Amino acid sequence: MSEINVHATPTTTLATSVWRNPSFIILFAASGIIALGNQIYELALPLILYELTKSPVAMSTMRGIEFLPNLFLAMFIGVLMDRVHKKWWSIGSIVLQVILLLALFLSFQYGQPSIYVLYGCGFMLMTLSYVFRNASAGMIKQSVPTPLLTSANAALGFTTTLITIMGAALSGMLLMLSNLYTGLLITAILLAISCMILLPLHSAPVSRGTSPQGFWVDFKEGWIELRRNHMLLVISITVIFLNATSGMVDATVIFYAKDTLKLRNLELGLVLSAAGVGGLIGSLVVSSLRRKYSAGVLIVMTTLLQGFAFLILGLFHSTYGLAVGLFLSGIFQTISTICIWTFRQESTPHHMIGRISGITGSLFKLGMPLAIWGSGWISELSNPALVFGIAAAANVIIFICCRYSVLWDRK
Repeated sequence: MSEINVHATPTTTLATSVWRNPSFIILFAASGIIALGNQIYELALPLILYELTKSPVAMSTMRGIEFLPNLFLAMFIGVLMDRVHKKWWSIGSIVLQVILLLALFLSFQYGQPSIYVLYGCGFMLMTLSYVFRNASAGMIKQSVPTPLLTSANAALGFTTTLITIMGAALSGMLLMLSNLYTGLLITAILLAISCMILLPLHSAPVSRGTSPQGFWVDFKEGWIELRRNHMLLVISITVIFLNATSGMVDATVIFYAKDTLKLRNLELGLVLSAAGVGGLIGSLVVSSLRRKYSAGVLIVMTTLLQGFAFLILGLFHSTYGLAVGLFLSGIFQTISTICIWTFRQESTPHHMIGRISGITGSLFKLGMPLAIWGSGWISELSNPALVFGIAAAANVIIFICCRYSVLWDRK
């Protein structure tokens, strides 16, 4: 079997508009509402922990715990999602999230839960969120004709970025006007609405005849396919370190903004939306960049440029410096992420996409919990700006390594 070229440019096929597909419209609407709800609670939980503890270690611990489901469970969830009725599993995951969020809201309304309860709920919420994302990807693949998958994924990615922009600003306003835990109630309401939107979706159950092998046989085949795809394996190893540096920065930004820059919640929401604006620009220019440069070269160059963005965060101790650094980081990270996801789709056989997505999803998060936890201690013992400097230096080292790897091949 010939080796797949990481630098190949994807082709597009003209077909009927994806917006004429009722199943996609349902998934599109539900996913957008869920993304908005998640944006609110993902900002609310760290802020709640900050109000309770004033500790960067507690905040970074929460961010690290949120990545544990991807690290330890994603590969198994991926295999499972190829074997179940995706619609009802996705609805079930949303219902459980609603129950958890309501329970958390009520516990704050009538008392104050332990931070360990918050850690546990954060872990469960992210696990259930990943179940929905994996099932949703499978339902889109099932509902949308192959020639329209690129358009469908592009529309979802564009909308998610827009919601990130609006959600960060909206979260800041909502959290400023009410108790912080009100954000949990708002998220629960939004998730409940998305659940009702999904109910009329037509999604056929998995045919048992298509999965005659055992669970562990399917699991093993996923790893064999990843080892065979050498370029994807190299990219996956690279992303382990890239995600670690990005995780350090993401976990430190809120504490830095609140503790060092003394930003209010509304101001914080507006500043965080700068990253979303950058992500939106990145999603708009990546297609034209792919026509000029290979995916590997773009991944390597954005690694260096994102290190530059991290350096701005560390050097300019101001609200404007924070906004500019997040804006540039949003551009370069989005370009890199889209290139990585696109290559994974292009180079993976149709029947293996669930397993490969799960396995690589776990690998991508391998270094994040420790890096995020370490960034919390650095902020506690020294200065949050030091975290940004370390992340910038690490990205330069990753760039040098990638520059002399197969990723830089321009062919």
